[in-house]
Amino acid sequence: MMTDLIGGLLDSMTIFPLAIIVMLNMLQDRQRPLWPIALMIAPFVVGGVFSVATLSYALIPMLYVYLLLLSVCILIYMVRATRQYGRWLRDNYADLEHKEVWQSFVVLAFILLLIVFYAFVSESPLSQYAMQLIGIVLIGYLLWRVETLNSLTPEPETETHPLTPSPRVDGETLSNTRQLLQEHCIDTQLYLRHDLTLLQLTRAIGTNRFYLNQYFSSLDTNYNGFINDLRINHFMSLYRNAVAAHCSFTAQQLALESGYNSYSTFRNAFKRKMGVSVTAWMANMKGLEKP
Repeated sequence: MMTDLIGGLLDSMTIFPLAIIVMLNMLQDRQRPLWPIALMIAPFVVGGVFSVATLSYALIPMLYVYLLLLSVCILIYMVRATRQYGRWLRDNYADLEHKEVWQSFVVLAFILLLIVFYAFVSESPLSQYAMQLIGIVLIGYLLWRVETLNSLTPEPETETHPLTPSPRVDGETLSNTRQLLQEHCIDTQLYLRHDLTLLQLTRAIGTNRFYLNQYFSSLDTNYNGFINDLRINHFMSLYRNAVAAHCSFTAQQLALESGYNSYSTFRNAFKRKMGVSVTAWMANMKGLEKP
């Protein structure tokens, strides 16, 4: 009994808060406070200490219920926060490779639910071994994900004071922004830079983030969509030129020359824009070129 109670207490003080902290730190759109985690875990720790001190299982069912409710609340929060983080990524980055995290939360949520399942369903030695195995997998996955996740630390931009009203954006401002993008991004093919961010683009064309975001909104898109459209159009232009010149090429090679680090990223972006896969589009183009 003492071994079981101490093991549960240590798990509540290590694995569970560790998972929450890592998940929050994966969301790099803003710094989130970590002290609420201590408040969430405190009742579980207090209950575990009391159970160890009294050698009693009386509080264990209530602690399991609390763990279940806490897990559900955390999952709901993480779903909302991850969607917000995804919007932030698309508003600031052209290349999302190794930046998105929603797949990680699906896996972590599955592991978390398994832990709760084994805690409620059975107290047999097999279930306890399974819980320990899940804990090892969880820690290993978190370590791997932290190592492969890009660190997003863009240079700070001077922000408008919160009490300062946002500048009014009229048709002339949008037209000027379009002209700046044409001259300093499209004509110079700046969009082909693999790591181009919104902040770097604003500095290159001599405007600010607010005007650019308003311009992208007027086109019913965001920064990521705007850059991807330019890159895909560049890919299609390269393809037509290569076919006309009877040059040998691969789709992967053209995608790399169009500003993409990853072919899978290009393939997904192409299908979203064109409605067909790259392979299908190229096959269709070959059919149209035949006499």
